Amino acid sequence: MTPAVSIVVPVYNSAGTLAMLVERVHASLTAARLDYELLLVNDGSRDCSWDRIAELAQQYPQVRGFDLARNYGQHNALLAGIRAARAETIVTIDDDLQNPPEEIPTLLEKLEEGYDVVYGRTVERRQGLLRAAGTRLTRLALGGVIGSDIARDVSAFRAFRTRLRVAFAEYSGPWVSIDVLLSWGTARYAAVPVAHAARAGGESGYTFGRLATHALNILTGFSTRPLRAASLVGVSFMAFGVGVFAYVMVRWSLGGALAGFTFLASIISIFSGVQLLTLGVIGEYLARMHMRIMDSPPYAVHDETESI
Repeated sequence: MTPAVSIVVPVYNSAGTLAMLVERVHASLTAARLDYELLLVNDGSRDCSWDRIAELAQQYPQVRGFDLARNYGQHNALLAGIRAARAETIVTIDDDLQNPPEEIPTLLEKLEEGYDVVYGRTVERRQGLLRAAGTRLTRLALGGVIGSDIARDVSAFRAFRTRLRVAFAEYSGPWVSIDVLLSWGTARYAAVPVAHAARAGGESGYTFGRLATHALNILTGFSTRPLRAASLVGVSFMAFGVGVFAYVMVRWSLGGALAGFTFLASIISIFSGVQLLTLGVIGEYLARMHMRIMDSPPYAVHDETESI
């Protein structure tokens, strides 16, 4: 029988919390009388997470486990689970229990109002200063790609129609942003307030540096805005140079002295900096074109397990 909802969870070093996660998901969806499947995608964990997933798959017939060949990243692991989902509705949730599984029916109820994607918007987010700054940076990058109104509500706790994956069925790049891919198939978004708890265990793998890298990957991997910005900067400084040259020539024609070496050196430094900036942005795009030409996959499944 096809389940009503597929719950996709990227797993990374969460052996200690997986049993609690599965129990709470099972209790929540059983109480809501929903048939479900729970896809646990092990993203190259260094602990015994995969062994724990295999045990849970034998204990709960709803659990399906996928062991990726190495650590690819949260969004890549999510993409693996999304493509393997069997239900008509998918819910993604982290493995740290910061988003309570008891809130899943809340997202599903909102989805039934005619939306294609529903995000769980946290009322009070429990994050450190640097993590909050990184999250803000990522949302700004998303806003430049999918729209600021949507980006402010984006979270890892989301429910959406499985049919949306048709829009990115052929995507095979190594850089993945689930939220960008979903935007390729719909513009009908909504958000509902949900609780946000402290982590049940372990530490987040998302540091400020990783979030900043993710934001850069979103901008350069799914948008031409940096390239356009570099072009705009180049045009602006070119206009500035023309204006300075015209000013110097007019002043010289009126009998004034030409600017000396210091002024000339500063102008050269400015234009050299602009050229290097523009070349750097172009280099980012060339590097991504190179990776796409290599056709590097976003993930590779090493093993699978589910109840027999």
